[in-house]
Amino acid sequence: MFRRKLIKVLGINVVLLISTLIFYSCNNVSRKNYEHELKAQSITAFNRFKEVWNFNDFWKRGNTFDACLTFVEAAHQQWPNDPEVMAMQTSVKDMLVENLAFFNRFDPGDLWADDFGWWGLMGLNAYNHLNRIGEADLANKYLKLATDLCWDYKQKTAYDHTSSSIPVAHGCRNGDAKGVSLGVKNTVTNSLLFLLSSRIYRLSLTVDIEENEKYLDMAYRQWLWFDEWFKLNEYEYLKKVLPSGALVQERPMAFIKGSDYINKEHPPWKEGWVWTGDQGMLIAALTDMYLIRHQLADWLRKNNINSDFDITTFEKNILSLISQIGNGIQSALISNKDNIFREAPCLSSFGPNHGNDYLAGRGILMRYIGAKEEKKLLGVDFSNNIKATVDAIWETRNKTNNQFQPEFTNPENDKLYIKQFRNLWGSADDVLKWDIGKMKKQNKQGVCQSIGLDALGAEIKLLKD
Repeated sequence: MFRRKLIKVLGINVVLLISTLIFYSCNNVSRKNYEHELKAQSITAFNRFKEVWNFNDFWKRGNTFDACLTFVEAAHQQWPNDPEVMAMQTSVKDMLVENLAFFNRFDPGDLWADDFGWWGLMGLNAYNHLNRIGEADLANKYLKLATDLCWDYKQKTAYDHTSSSIPVAHGCRNGDAKGVSLGVKNTVTNSLLFLLSSRIYRLSLTVDIEENEKYLDMAYRQWLWFDEWFKLNEYEYLKKVLPSGALVQERPMAFIKGSDYINKEHPPWKEGWVWTGDQGMLIAALTDMYLIRHQLADWLRKNNINSDFDITTFEKNILSLISQIGNGIQSALISNKDNIFREAPCLSSFGPNHGNDYLAGRGILMRYIGAKEEKKLLGVDFSNNIKATVDAIWETRNKTNNQFQPEFTNPENDKLYIKQFRNLWGSADDVLKWDIGKMKKQNKQGVCQSIGLDALGAEIKLLKD
């Protein structure tokens, strides 16, 4: 009898072992197939980007190529020895040579000051990419572009060095680089200066950059500007969508006597306007500040700045803001029906005046919340949303040339999303399509393709999670 029981037990264990091996073998095959398909999609998307990237629009060119660089770095990290991925590295180097020539063709004074933020961030990523592939001379030119040109222009011509603005002093305007038009202190230009300053300072911790503390100083100034606005709850610059979630609006507005924050133009503003790209960039800048909190505390102490600074309180504040915005994205910028990232239904973003400027926001959002450092602090898992968004972008592409489209969601689901957003936010516009008919064809194609690269880059990074 004992022998029969032993044989029975052994038999059961053998069956379990075989079942387990089959399960893991199937999962491994499934993962390999998924990874192979993702790589094939990535190569195809990049090849199309090479056909449409070289268009003539200053800020879009900087932003779309930043999407390309972030995507290519993700592909390299995942498939470093793949011949097609290695070929992408060579193509990007040649494209960066052309991009530098493109930048140098412009008179900076004729451009909007905030546009230099996009080029500065791209310049830093170009520096890292070019150094990795052994192109030190070109890399240093991009570092100089980011620091001596882009950052310097923004802090000299767009930053408000006075202390008189009401109700919050300082901040960064989005006017022209010559300072003829001051523009408004909206979120995008302030996030750009904030993030560019923090990124240059972080780079200076490993690379010799002259006067590196001036970048920390500006990052801290920008932190104070946002923090002070967020504490003024009556203006709802950081507006709640749930008890645990919030989104930062397109600009702070304060309709009070003497206020410098009442301008409804540059671009035309409507109450409730919120943009996806702002959320991603602000999360990235806040993440940077958390990661350099000890250097910040030492610098403040050394220079006798803010004697009341408490690093524990600072940490809690930063982490709380990151968590609130992360939860806000999850509840208000993702459809409950199909789990796809959406642009908030605000006509100011979609409309004829500036739809072509705000089109790229969904990609910018995924570029930053898909990054490893940001994901650690967000407290929200966006994996399924990134995958669902990539699937939607891929399925709705023009299959004859693999061109991604400005809309990649179902109109019926879009209508349900508008209702969802209105219930949370209190207002929404019944807008389903981007009004970009006047946008030059290649500009539109380049921007749309970059949104796909941002999404694919975020999905590639999931393979390492």
